[in-house]
Amino acid sequence: MTLFYELRKHGKLAAKRNPMYDKNRFGKYAMYAMAAFWAGYLIFFGTTFAFAFDTNSMEPYHIMNSGLIFILALDFILRFPLQKTPTQEVKPYLLLPVKRNTVIDFLLIRSGLSSYNFFWLFLFVPFAIITLPKFFGIWGVITYCTGIWLLMVFNNYWFLLCRTLIGERLWWICLPVLVYGGIAAGLLIPDKSPIGDFFINLGEGYIKGNLLAFVGTLVAIIILWFINRKMMAGLVYDELNKVEDTKVNASEYKFFEKYGEVGEYMRLELKMLLRNKVCKNSLRMVIIVVVAFSLILGFTDIYDGTGMKNFITVYNFAIFGILFLLQIMSYEGNYIDGLMSRKESIYSLLRAKYMLYSIGILLPLILSIPAMVMGKIEVLTAFSWAIFTIGFIYFCLFQMAVYNTKTVPLNVKLAGRQNTGTGLQNLISFATFGIPLLLYAVLKMTIGETATAWMLLAIGLVFILTSRFWLKNVYDRFMKRRYKNMEGFRDSRQQ
Repeated sequence: MTLFYELRKHGKLAAKRNPMYDKNRFGKYAMYAMAAFWAGYLIFFGTTFAFAFDTNSMEPYHIMNSGLIFILALDFILRFPLQKTPTQEVKPYLLLPVKRNTVIDFLLIRSGLSSYNFFWLFLFVPFAIITLPKFFGIWGVITYCTGIWLLMVFNNYWFLLCRTLIGERLWWICLPVLVYGGIAAGLLIPDKSPIGDFFINLGEGYIKGNLLAFVGTLVAIIILWFINRKMMAGLVYDELNKVEDTKVNASEYKFFEKYGEVGEYMRLELKMLLRNKVCKNSLRMVIIVVVAFSLILGFTDIYDGTGMKNFITVYNFAIFGILFLLQIMSYEGNYIDGLMSRKESIYSLLRAKYMLYSIGILLPLILSIPAMVMGKIEVLTAFSWAIFTIGFIYFCLFQMAVYNTKTVPLNVKLAGRQNTGTGLQNLISFATFGIPLLLYAVLKMTIGETATAWMLLAIGLVFILTSRFWLKNVYDRFMKRRYKNMEGFRDSRQQ
């Protein structure tokens, strides 16, 4: 236990010594405010469900428990954009009499005790306080909420297993697809679903403090713990010993040569995305999510509400940029000294990134065609969001090139330093979704939907046509801070 405390202390000290720590206090406070907002949102829903589910046919907690599987599935999906694979810099501790598995155990404990696993209690605690005391007293509220927390911990380790496997081999995406496909079949095909009955009984077992319900959940958590422990131990060993995949894409992308120096940097960016483990896995995950959202939006009625349609459309167009441009120059921090040795190479790199990620917008635009054909999205709306993303949203994201000073490793995922986003990065990430949606809602109420689409299109075009000017401005500001930024990149670079 003393060792776990020391590792936790070292992690906090490493975060405080991060070059970006003192620069983004406002962003961190904004993130706390955002978390408080969503907590209040869940409290509102928990209170509403408590009264809405009060029917004569079933008790409210039975109705809530029958839907636990849907909450767990939603929690699993939300973890992809919100939760990263936990990391721990292992190498320094191997020089001491510390077992590698002990460090991995600490990593898994930290993941299980993450504040995210407590967040759903903002929904369940008010629901339980309203519905349970009249039958089971305060003790029933405590045991029920404890059981829900254990389910979220189980879901955490299940997500960690799937995310890690998918990161290593893309075909592991079949594992959650088969699991949730089987659950959907179990819910829809039989007249009376055994899965719904199982969760009703499990929730009631938590409420009554049934030892079997708690022991069964703990056993499931322990099984997933050991599977994750075994898998991570092998992956950490490969990373520490630099065991790499020998299959390399031999393409040199020679069609970029005709674009001169900018083409060379476009080729460099493409190689970085397709050859390095961290970038390649992030690209895979975002493509999977975008394809899934596009298919759901185009062929189902789940997200037919105007707000959700706009959110998914903005998400599909902006996520590629957010994932890579939010950390712009952080990947280049691994070789920033070489880039700085040539005059204006950073400006060419910025132009290459802008061109490449602008071309990348074609993928979500093509994937939105089924939704346009089915009448879910207007053609003008889809094109306006695409142009607005390339213009205004990318303009905002490229400003991070001036302020990012932390190197992000290209191939180390588990054995590296903690790679948590800074407060400013998180704030920009949320603003990238929030501001366009708020702007769309305000404009739609004032000038109508068609005029709003044209307005977004015009705003995007203005920023696209002036891209050379604001990219040059980003470059000039970066060069004024170059020594400070290079010092940060060197200090945070993993040896």
